[in-house]
Amino acid sequence: MASLINTVRATVLSIANKNNFGYITPNDFNLYAKQAQLDIFEDYFYQYNSQIVKQNARISGSDYADIVKNLEEVINIFSEQQILQPVQLSSYTLSPPNVYTSTFSVPTLNTTGSDYYLLNKILLLTKYLVKQSTNTSSLAVGNILTDTTKDFYRLGVQPGDLVINLTTGQTAYVTDISVNYVNPINAIQLSSGIFPASNTPYNIFSLRSGMNECEKVTQSKITMLNQSSLTTPTESFPAYSQDNRTIQIYPKNFEFGYENMNTSTNNTDGYYGRIFCQYIRYPKIPNWTYVQFGGGEPSFDETAADYQNFELPDSDETNLINKILQYAGVSIRDAQVAGFGKAEEMEANKQEGQ
Repeated sequence: MASLINTVRATVLSIANKNNFGYITPNDFNLYAKQAQLDIFEDYFYQYNSQIVKQNARISGSDYADIVKNLEEVINIFSEQQILQPVQLSSYTLSPPNVYTSTFSVPTLNTTGSDYYLLNKILLLTKYLVKQSTNTSSLAVGNILTDTTKDFYRLGVQPGDLVINLTTGQTAYVTDISVNYVNPINAIQLSSGIFPASNTPYNIFSLRSGMNECEKVTQSKITMLNQSSLTTPTESFPAYSQDNRTIQIYPKNFEFGYENMNTSTNNTDGYYGRIFCQYIRYPKIPNWTYVQFGGGEPSFDETAADYQNFELPDSDETNLINKILQYAGVSIRDAQVAGFGKAEEMEANKQEGQ
């Protein structure tokens, strides 16, 4: 299957490079591609809102004409579920805590692997299936967690439950509880190898029950809520407030997943595992990678380590081309190129009823 980013670039160059005028360098194309993808990504949410309004007014379609469902499927491409990492604020910088804390970092490239665009849910996990146990052998290559002191079947562990390495904060999901086919079942298969060494502490949480959604509140509201025993947040009805870098969980004294923290070694085992976040991340930055021999044309290289295709569906190919042409036309001062891209975009929006 052809790479979307390579197909888009070839089309853009074909339109823009009439009579060898208006050549777009690979670096410039990547800049335009990044902005075009971001424009289309953000427009999904405006389209979604518009279609919800039409749906509520009973003027939208169903089945294949259900635009809301289609947009939800596209937006879900960027949905992430991650455990949040605890932090403390020191000298205006965030760092791992050396005392118990209920302050957590918002999803970032360093903490969860991606920056967030929209925080959808913050969950406090409350149902332990296994608490403060240790693995008894190292089988990270096979993604196996073995604990001869447990019977995972009798404990109610099922595929989809969350396993947390309390030393590193890494997480994985249970994919199979019958990997050794013996009784008792003391080995389970995980979605990734997060236990490279034995005697590592871990917890297992149920993601089928025992997930209490935290209500988002403002700083002024949480102050008022905490002033009364009737309204103060509890583990059953938790809350959170947010600034640009951190999330504060209430109640602040909720029980952490692993209490035996060794403060002398600044071990942060006690913080991982109980704050689960579902969010919409930004799309990855597209990068058309190439090799160039002598003074010839750059040749597309999909095997490069930093190659990144568009994350948008193939149906957005036309939108990407039109957006990039607009940026390119402004850059090379070719009004016809920019105008063509704008006209095509307006025609597409007209056909879609926007």
